[in-house]
Amino acid sequence: MKKIHTAWTLALLLVAASASQAQAVDPLHARSWAAGCANCHGTNGRAEPGMESLAGVSQEDIVKKMQDYKTGRRPATLMHQISKGYSDDQIQAIAAYFAAQKK
Repeated sequence: MKKIHTAWTLALLLVAASASQAQAVDPLHARSWAAGCANCHGTNGRAEPGMESLAGVSQEDIVKKMQDYKTGRRPATLMHQISKGYSDDQIQAIAAYFAAQKK
């Protein structure tokens, strides 16, 4: 019985450790995800005239907009589909990346 208890404890510790590691996003992953936005929002979020720049926009504003697109609260032509392709953690990481860029 003690071996089973020890095995379950070890399994729970491993799950908890992997969950905490999953929350830490590699900055290169965030940069890679953000690169997908360049077609419309420009390299590093600096858009050409007529498009919305993301560089220097607060993380909170970007997350809110992305979540609004994802849930359908904000109408869009493409962003409602694109936003659904990212997890909430990825959206947070992408927003942090753009917030850190100079305007």
